Amino acid sequence: MTTSTVDRRAFLQVMALAGGGIAFGAFAPVERALAASPFLADPFTPSPFIRITADGVITIIAKNPEEGQGVRQSLPMIIAEELDVDWAQVTVVQADSDESKYGVQLAGGSLSTPMNFDQHRKVGAAARAMLIAAAAKTWGVPASECTTRSAAVLHAATSRRASYASLAATAATMPAPALDSVPLKDPATYRLLGTRVPGLDNRKIVTGKPLFGIDVMVPGMLHAVFEKCPVFGGKVVSANLDHVRKLPGVTHAFVVNGVGTALDGLMPGVAVVADTWYNANNARQQLQVTWDEGATAQQSSMWFSQRAHELAGKAPDRVVRKDGDVDAAFASAAKVVEAEYFYPFISHATLEPQNCTAHVVNGKAEIWATTQTPQQGRDLVAKSLGLAPADITIHLVRIGGGFGRRLKNDYMVEAAWLSKEVGRPVKLVWTREDDMRHGHYRQAGYHFLKGAVDAQGKVTAWRDRSVLEAMRVGEYPGRFIPNYLLELSNLPHGIPTGALRAPGSNGIAFVIQSFIDELAHAAGKDPLQFRLDLLSPAVTAVQGDSFDGARMRGVLELVREKSGWGKRTLAKGRGLGVAFHFSHRGYFAEVVEASVSAAGVVTVHKVWVAGDVGSVITNPSGAENQCQGACIDGVSAALGQEITIDRGRVVQGNFDRYPLLRMARAFPVEVHFLRSANPPTGMGEPALPPVIPALTNAIFAATGKRIRSLPIGNQLA
Repeated sequence: MTTSTVDRRAFLQVMALAGGGIAFGAFAPVERALAASPFLADPFTPSPFIRITADGVITIIAKNPEEGQGVRQSLPMIIAEELDVDWAQVTVVQADSDESKYGVQLAGGSLSTPMNFDQHRKVGAAARAMLIAAAAKTWGVPASECTTRSAAVLHAATSRRASYASLAATAATMPAPALDSVPLKDPATYRLLGTRVPGLDNRKIVTGKPLFGIDVMVPGMLHAVFEKCPVFGGKVVSANLDHVRKLPGVTHAFVVNGVGTALDGLMPGVAVVADTWYNANNARQQLQVTWDEGATAQQSSMWFSQRAHELAGKAPDRVVRKDGDVDAAFASAAKVVEAEYFYPFISHATLEPQNCTAHVVNGKAEIWATTQTPQQGRDLVAKSLGLAPADITIHLVRIGGGFGRRLKNDYMVEAAWLSKEVGRPVKLVWTREDDMRHGHYRQAGYHFLKGAVDAQGKVTAWRDRSVLEAMRVGEYPGRFIPNYLLELSNLPHGIPTGALRAPGSNGIAFVIQSFIDELAHAAGKDPLQFRLDLLSPAVTAVQGDSFDGARMRGVLELVREKSGWGKRTLAKGRGLGVAFHFSHRGYFAEVVEASVSAAGVVTVHKVWVAGDVGSVITNPSGAENQCQGACIDGVSAALGQEITIDRGRVVQGNFDRYPLLRMARAFPVEVHFLRSANPPTGMGEPALPPVIPALTNAIFAATGKRIRSLPIGNQLA
């Protein structure tokens, strides 16, 4: 990733506040290296990020949605470090959605750190420079003689000290420096970044304080539920609305015809609005709806499997990458391995189901939303309801888990539509069954693989026919194997899909790293050393971003050391598995120790994580939390999570058939970071993909049974 460059639109804006305070904001350029992201917009216009009032209150604005990844804390910490204030002196305020003020506001793709790190540093440093200039002017000394510490400017020669609060009014009159010229701290002098800071909302969360979208209450609010066709894309033919309208507490019941045909917009359905959510949902139980189910009703999990195998025997729709001559390499190989791999649709299963509160009146909308992409939500509401985007206010509410589900904004447009219909504020809350049966699922994938090793145990050929899941041209191990063929067969279907934590990588890593393990076994090589040998540092593969084989070797060697790979004697029935993956600019290698009981129950005893996410770990506490959560999330999905389709319907509806890992089965995760001279990157996603194949490889080491399909479920019984 390249370092951001500042154009002529990047400069500090300073505003004097009533009562002698000051606010700092900035134009921020977008990193050119990230410009291909579908989330990115134009560089932003000025708005305050820092406010210092005469009474000593220092406020830092958190611009991005918070979904548990810690960004409401980590981004303000970057500003606070360069501003040179203690964290205890800072009040953090969540911004509303306004990209004209704050630039791109999103929670997705582990983009928050790489998009904002440099710019937030510059905003904090520029504000500090102006406060120093104000003190120097007041004291009649050179600014170069002044330093800062804990929200104060110091002049050592005269032992003078002035708080930022006392300097705010004067600082507001100082010329604002251009952000491309402001001096930044040497990272070696950081006092805040790199230290462990507890989460801002930890106490409120564990004591059950109202924080989340589902907790929002506004005056005059009604409560709503929304019944959609069990088959995706189905339409309402008729409903017993006269009966439902007479039920206790019901104020409105009506058909929504939907807008357009996109599965992530306003779909057809029946809305029930009442004085309480209990009454609305109770009335919903008595709804009788006749549906036009549409063509997706012909699709099922069995249909997907049959079609995938048919397509695997035909010519591909596209050759994604072709290097060398795989057929010739297979013909001359010492050993050839063939395998089929499968991973299913899975649900995001956010603990807080989708919800939104909206008030649409007189052509304006006010929305309290748990969205990862507020600007896209605004655009969707504007287009669907015929409103001007400027007339839509979106308050960003803490999200009770997103993992990519809330990149879509279907629940937002539903709430806004219902509010417009009834002329009152409406709080829409989905049930768990709504959430699981009307999601945007992780894409399923089928992979038909063939690999070859020579007499020296080197991989000489690799062929992968992928069905459903499109892989990138530079996906590893492309370019690391001389004879390589990656083909894609498309399988159109009517199931809505979308990004899920480490999108694409969360399934692809399972396939690639499991099959590498199979080739290592065929070659008679140690699985970890086999991977090191395959990762020649002289080879660089382009994978959307630059993939550095040397960086991946570094984390593999680190996890080998920390896990004691090859040096420990394991109890009978236990095994170690290793895997690595590069995603979202993060390099991660992981080792899992697991065992399988006689009844086929998998126990994960420990996971070791080694990651390279650049030169700075903003908050080690939060970073470790993300790694630990990613490993538990990945193992949970691998062990038992699957969305199956029957006649176009999702079979699973709640956690009784879609199990999450319970506390009793949780395991220790030991996290280590390898610091490298690279820009810092995000942490929400890249630690997840390797843990799944590391687990399945550990199961093979323990039992000799190869896991080629997910979830693991009862395969070991």
